[in-house]
Amino acid sequence: MQIEPEQDGYAISTDPARLDVDLIHGFLTQSYWSRGIGRAQVERGIANSLCFGLYSQDQQVGFARVITDRASFAYLADVFVVPERRRLGLASWLVATILEHPELDSVRRFVLVTRDAHAIYRRCGFADLKEPGRYMEIHRAGAVQAP
Repeated sequence: MQIEPEQDGYAISTDPARLDVDLIHGFLTQSYWSRGIGRAQVERGIANSLCFGLYSQDQQVGFARVITDRASFAYLADVFVVPERRRLGLASWLVATILEHPELDSVRRFVLVTRDAHAIYRRCGFADLKEPGRYMEIHRAGAVQAP
């Protein structure tokens, strides 16, 4: 189900045809969480996720994707707003729109990882893990690199 809410001259769309993969890849390859990521890996991530583009008219200015089974679990990833559009409340609106998406309304657990955007996510209802000792991970730092 595609959505396209609008607010103050901005729109959020789940239409994959609207995504500017050059912009997304360019941003992610410079981000702290996926520095140097290859374009093919970004394209594969987009293809296998529920993606949300943030637009000013037809220009993409933000992005987020949700890795999910659309039933009980979702991981929010790759959330960004381009630097010149920050501090306008767009990231909070983008995350709130994601949380309200009809295909995600039955999801019991949304998780994410952030180094520096805790305040944005807290405004949207995210909190620190109640039982962090229950979570485990395999972290393959070298897996996110350009070929």
